[in-house]
Amino acid sequence: MADVFWQLPPVTRTITAGAVVVSALGYSGMISLMKYVFISEYVFTVKMVPQLWRLVTSFLITKPKFAIFMDPYFLYQYGSGLETESSRFSQPGDFFVYTAFLMSVIVFVAGYILKSFTFLQALSLGYAYTYAQDNPTRQVSFFIVNFDSKFLPIAMLALTFVIDGPDAALTQGTGLLAAHLYDFLTRIWPTFGGGRNYIFTPRIVKGWFGGRPGSTQQRSYGTATQGRPAGGDDTARSTGRSTGFGGQWDGRGPGHRLGE
Repeated sequence: MADVFWQLPPVTRTITAGAVVVSALGYSGMISLMKYVFISEYVFTVKMVPQLWRLVTSFLITKPKFAIFMDPYFLYQYGSGLETESSRFSQPGDFFVYTAFLMSVIVFVAGYILKSFTFLQALSLGYAYTYAQDNPTRQVSFFIVNFDSKFLPIAMLALTFVIDGPDAALTQGTGLLAAHLYDFLTRIWPTFGGGRNYIFTPRIVKGWFGGRPGSTQQRSYGTATQGRPAGGDDTARSTGRSTGFGGQWDGRGPGHRLGE
């Protein structure tokens, strides 16, 4: 059983397992969840030692009762699909940086501005939004209903609105905002606006996930090969390549006249 767990996608399995453990302990009364929810006055403060762990643990708390099982399920369902299949995250650590970006935006908008306390559902919606972009016509099962995944974010928001009310739906919607902002900054603006993509995976993060030059990863769209960074700058973007359908060009070739 342990071997199966460690073979799961690392980022998604860690968040999912953390959510199950923290929420189960909290709702069973073994720990106080008030020590783990996001409270901006306890995080952004100079009057006391900042409780920085709340920036992470606020993403590990589900809704009570049946949601203890369903919230982690949705998180893992779409998070693992992105982490193992998406060509957006072909290099080691890419999905970690994507998740960290989503969390940062959600904390700022939902936590600091909207004064919400927990953000797991917002992160799940962010994953679902990116998953739907990558697989718009793939059939997904949402409880007992099957439909194209492009409608998945709307269905998740509508369900939250009906069950938990407009405030909860607004908080969850910050995940959609964060995922769309990531897509704009990394794909839309560089591709169609001529801008530069400033969101990259540092070499140290690649190393955390086994990203050594020449290493390969088997992905659903082919084989991703870790390239050697240009020069010695840690912030230089890797020149990794991927083979198979769905690979994305990370740059332009030198270009030649026809016949040369």
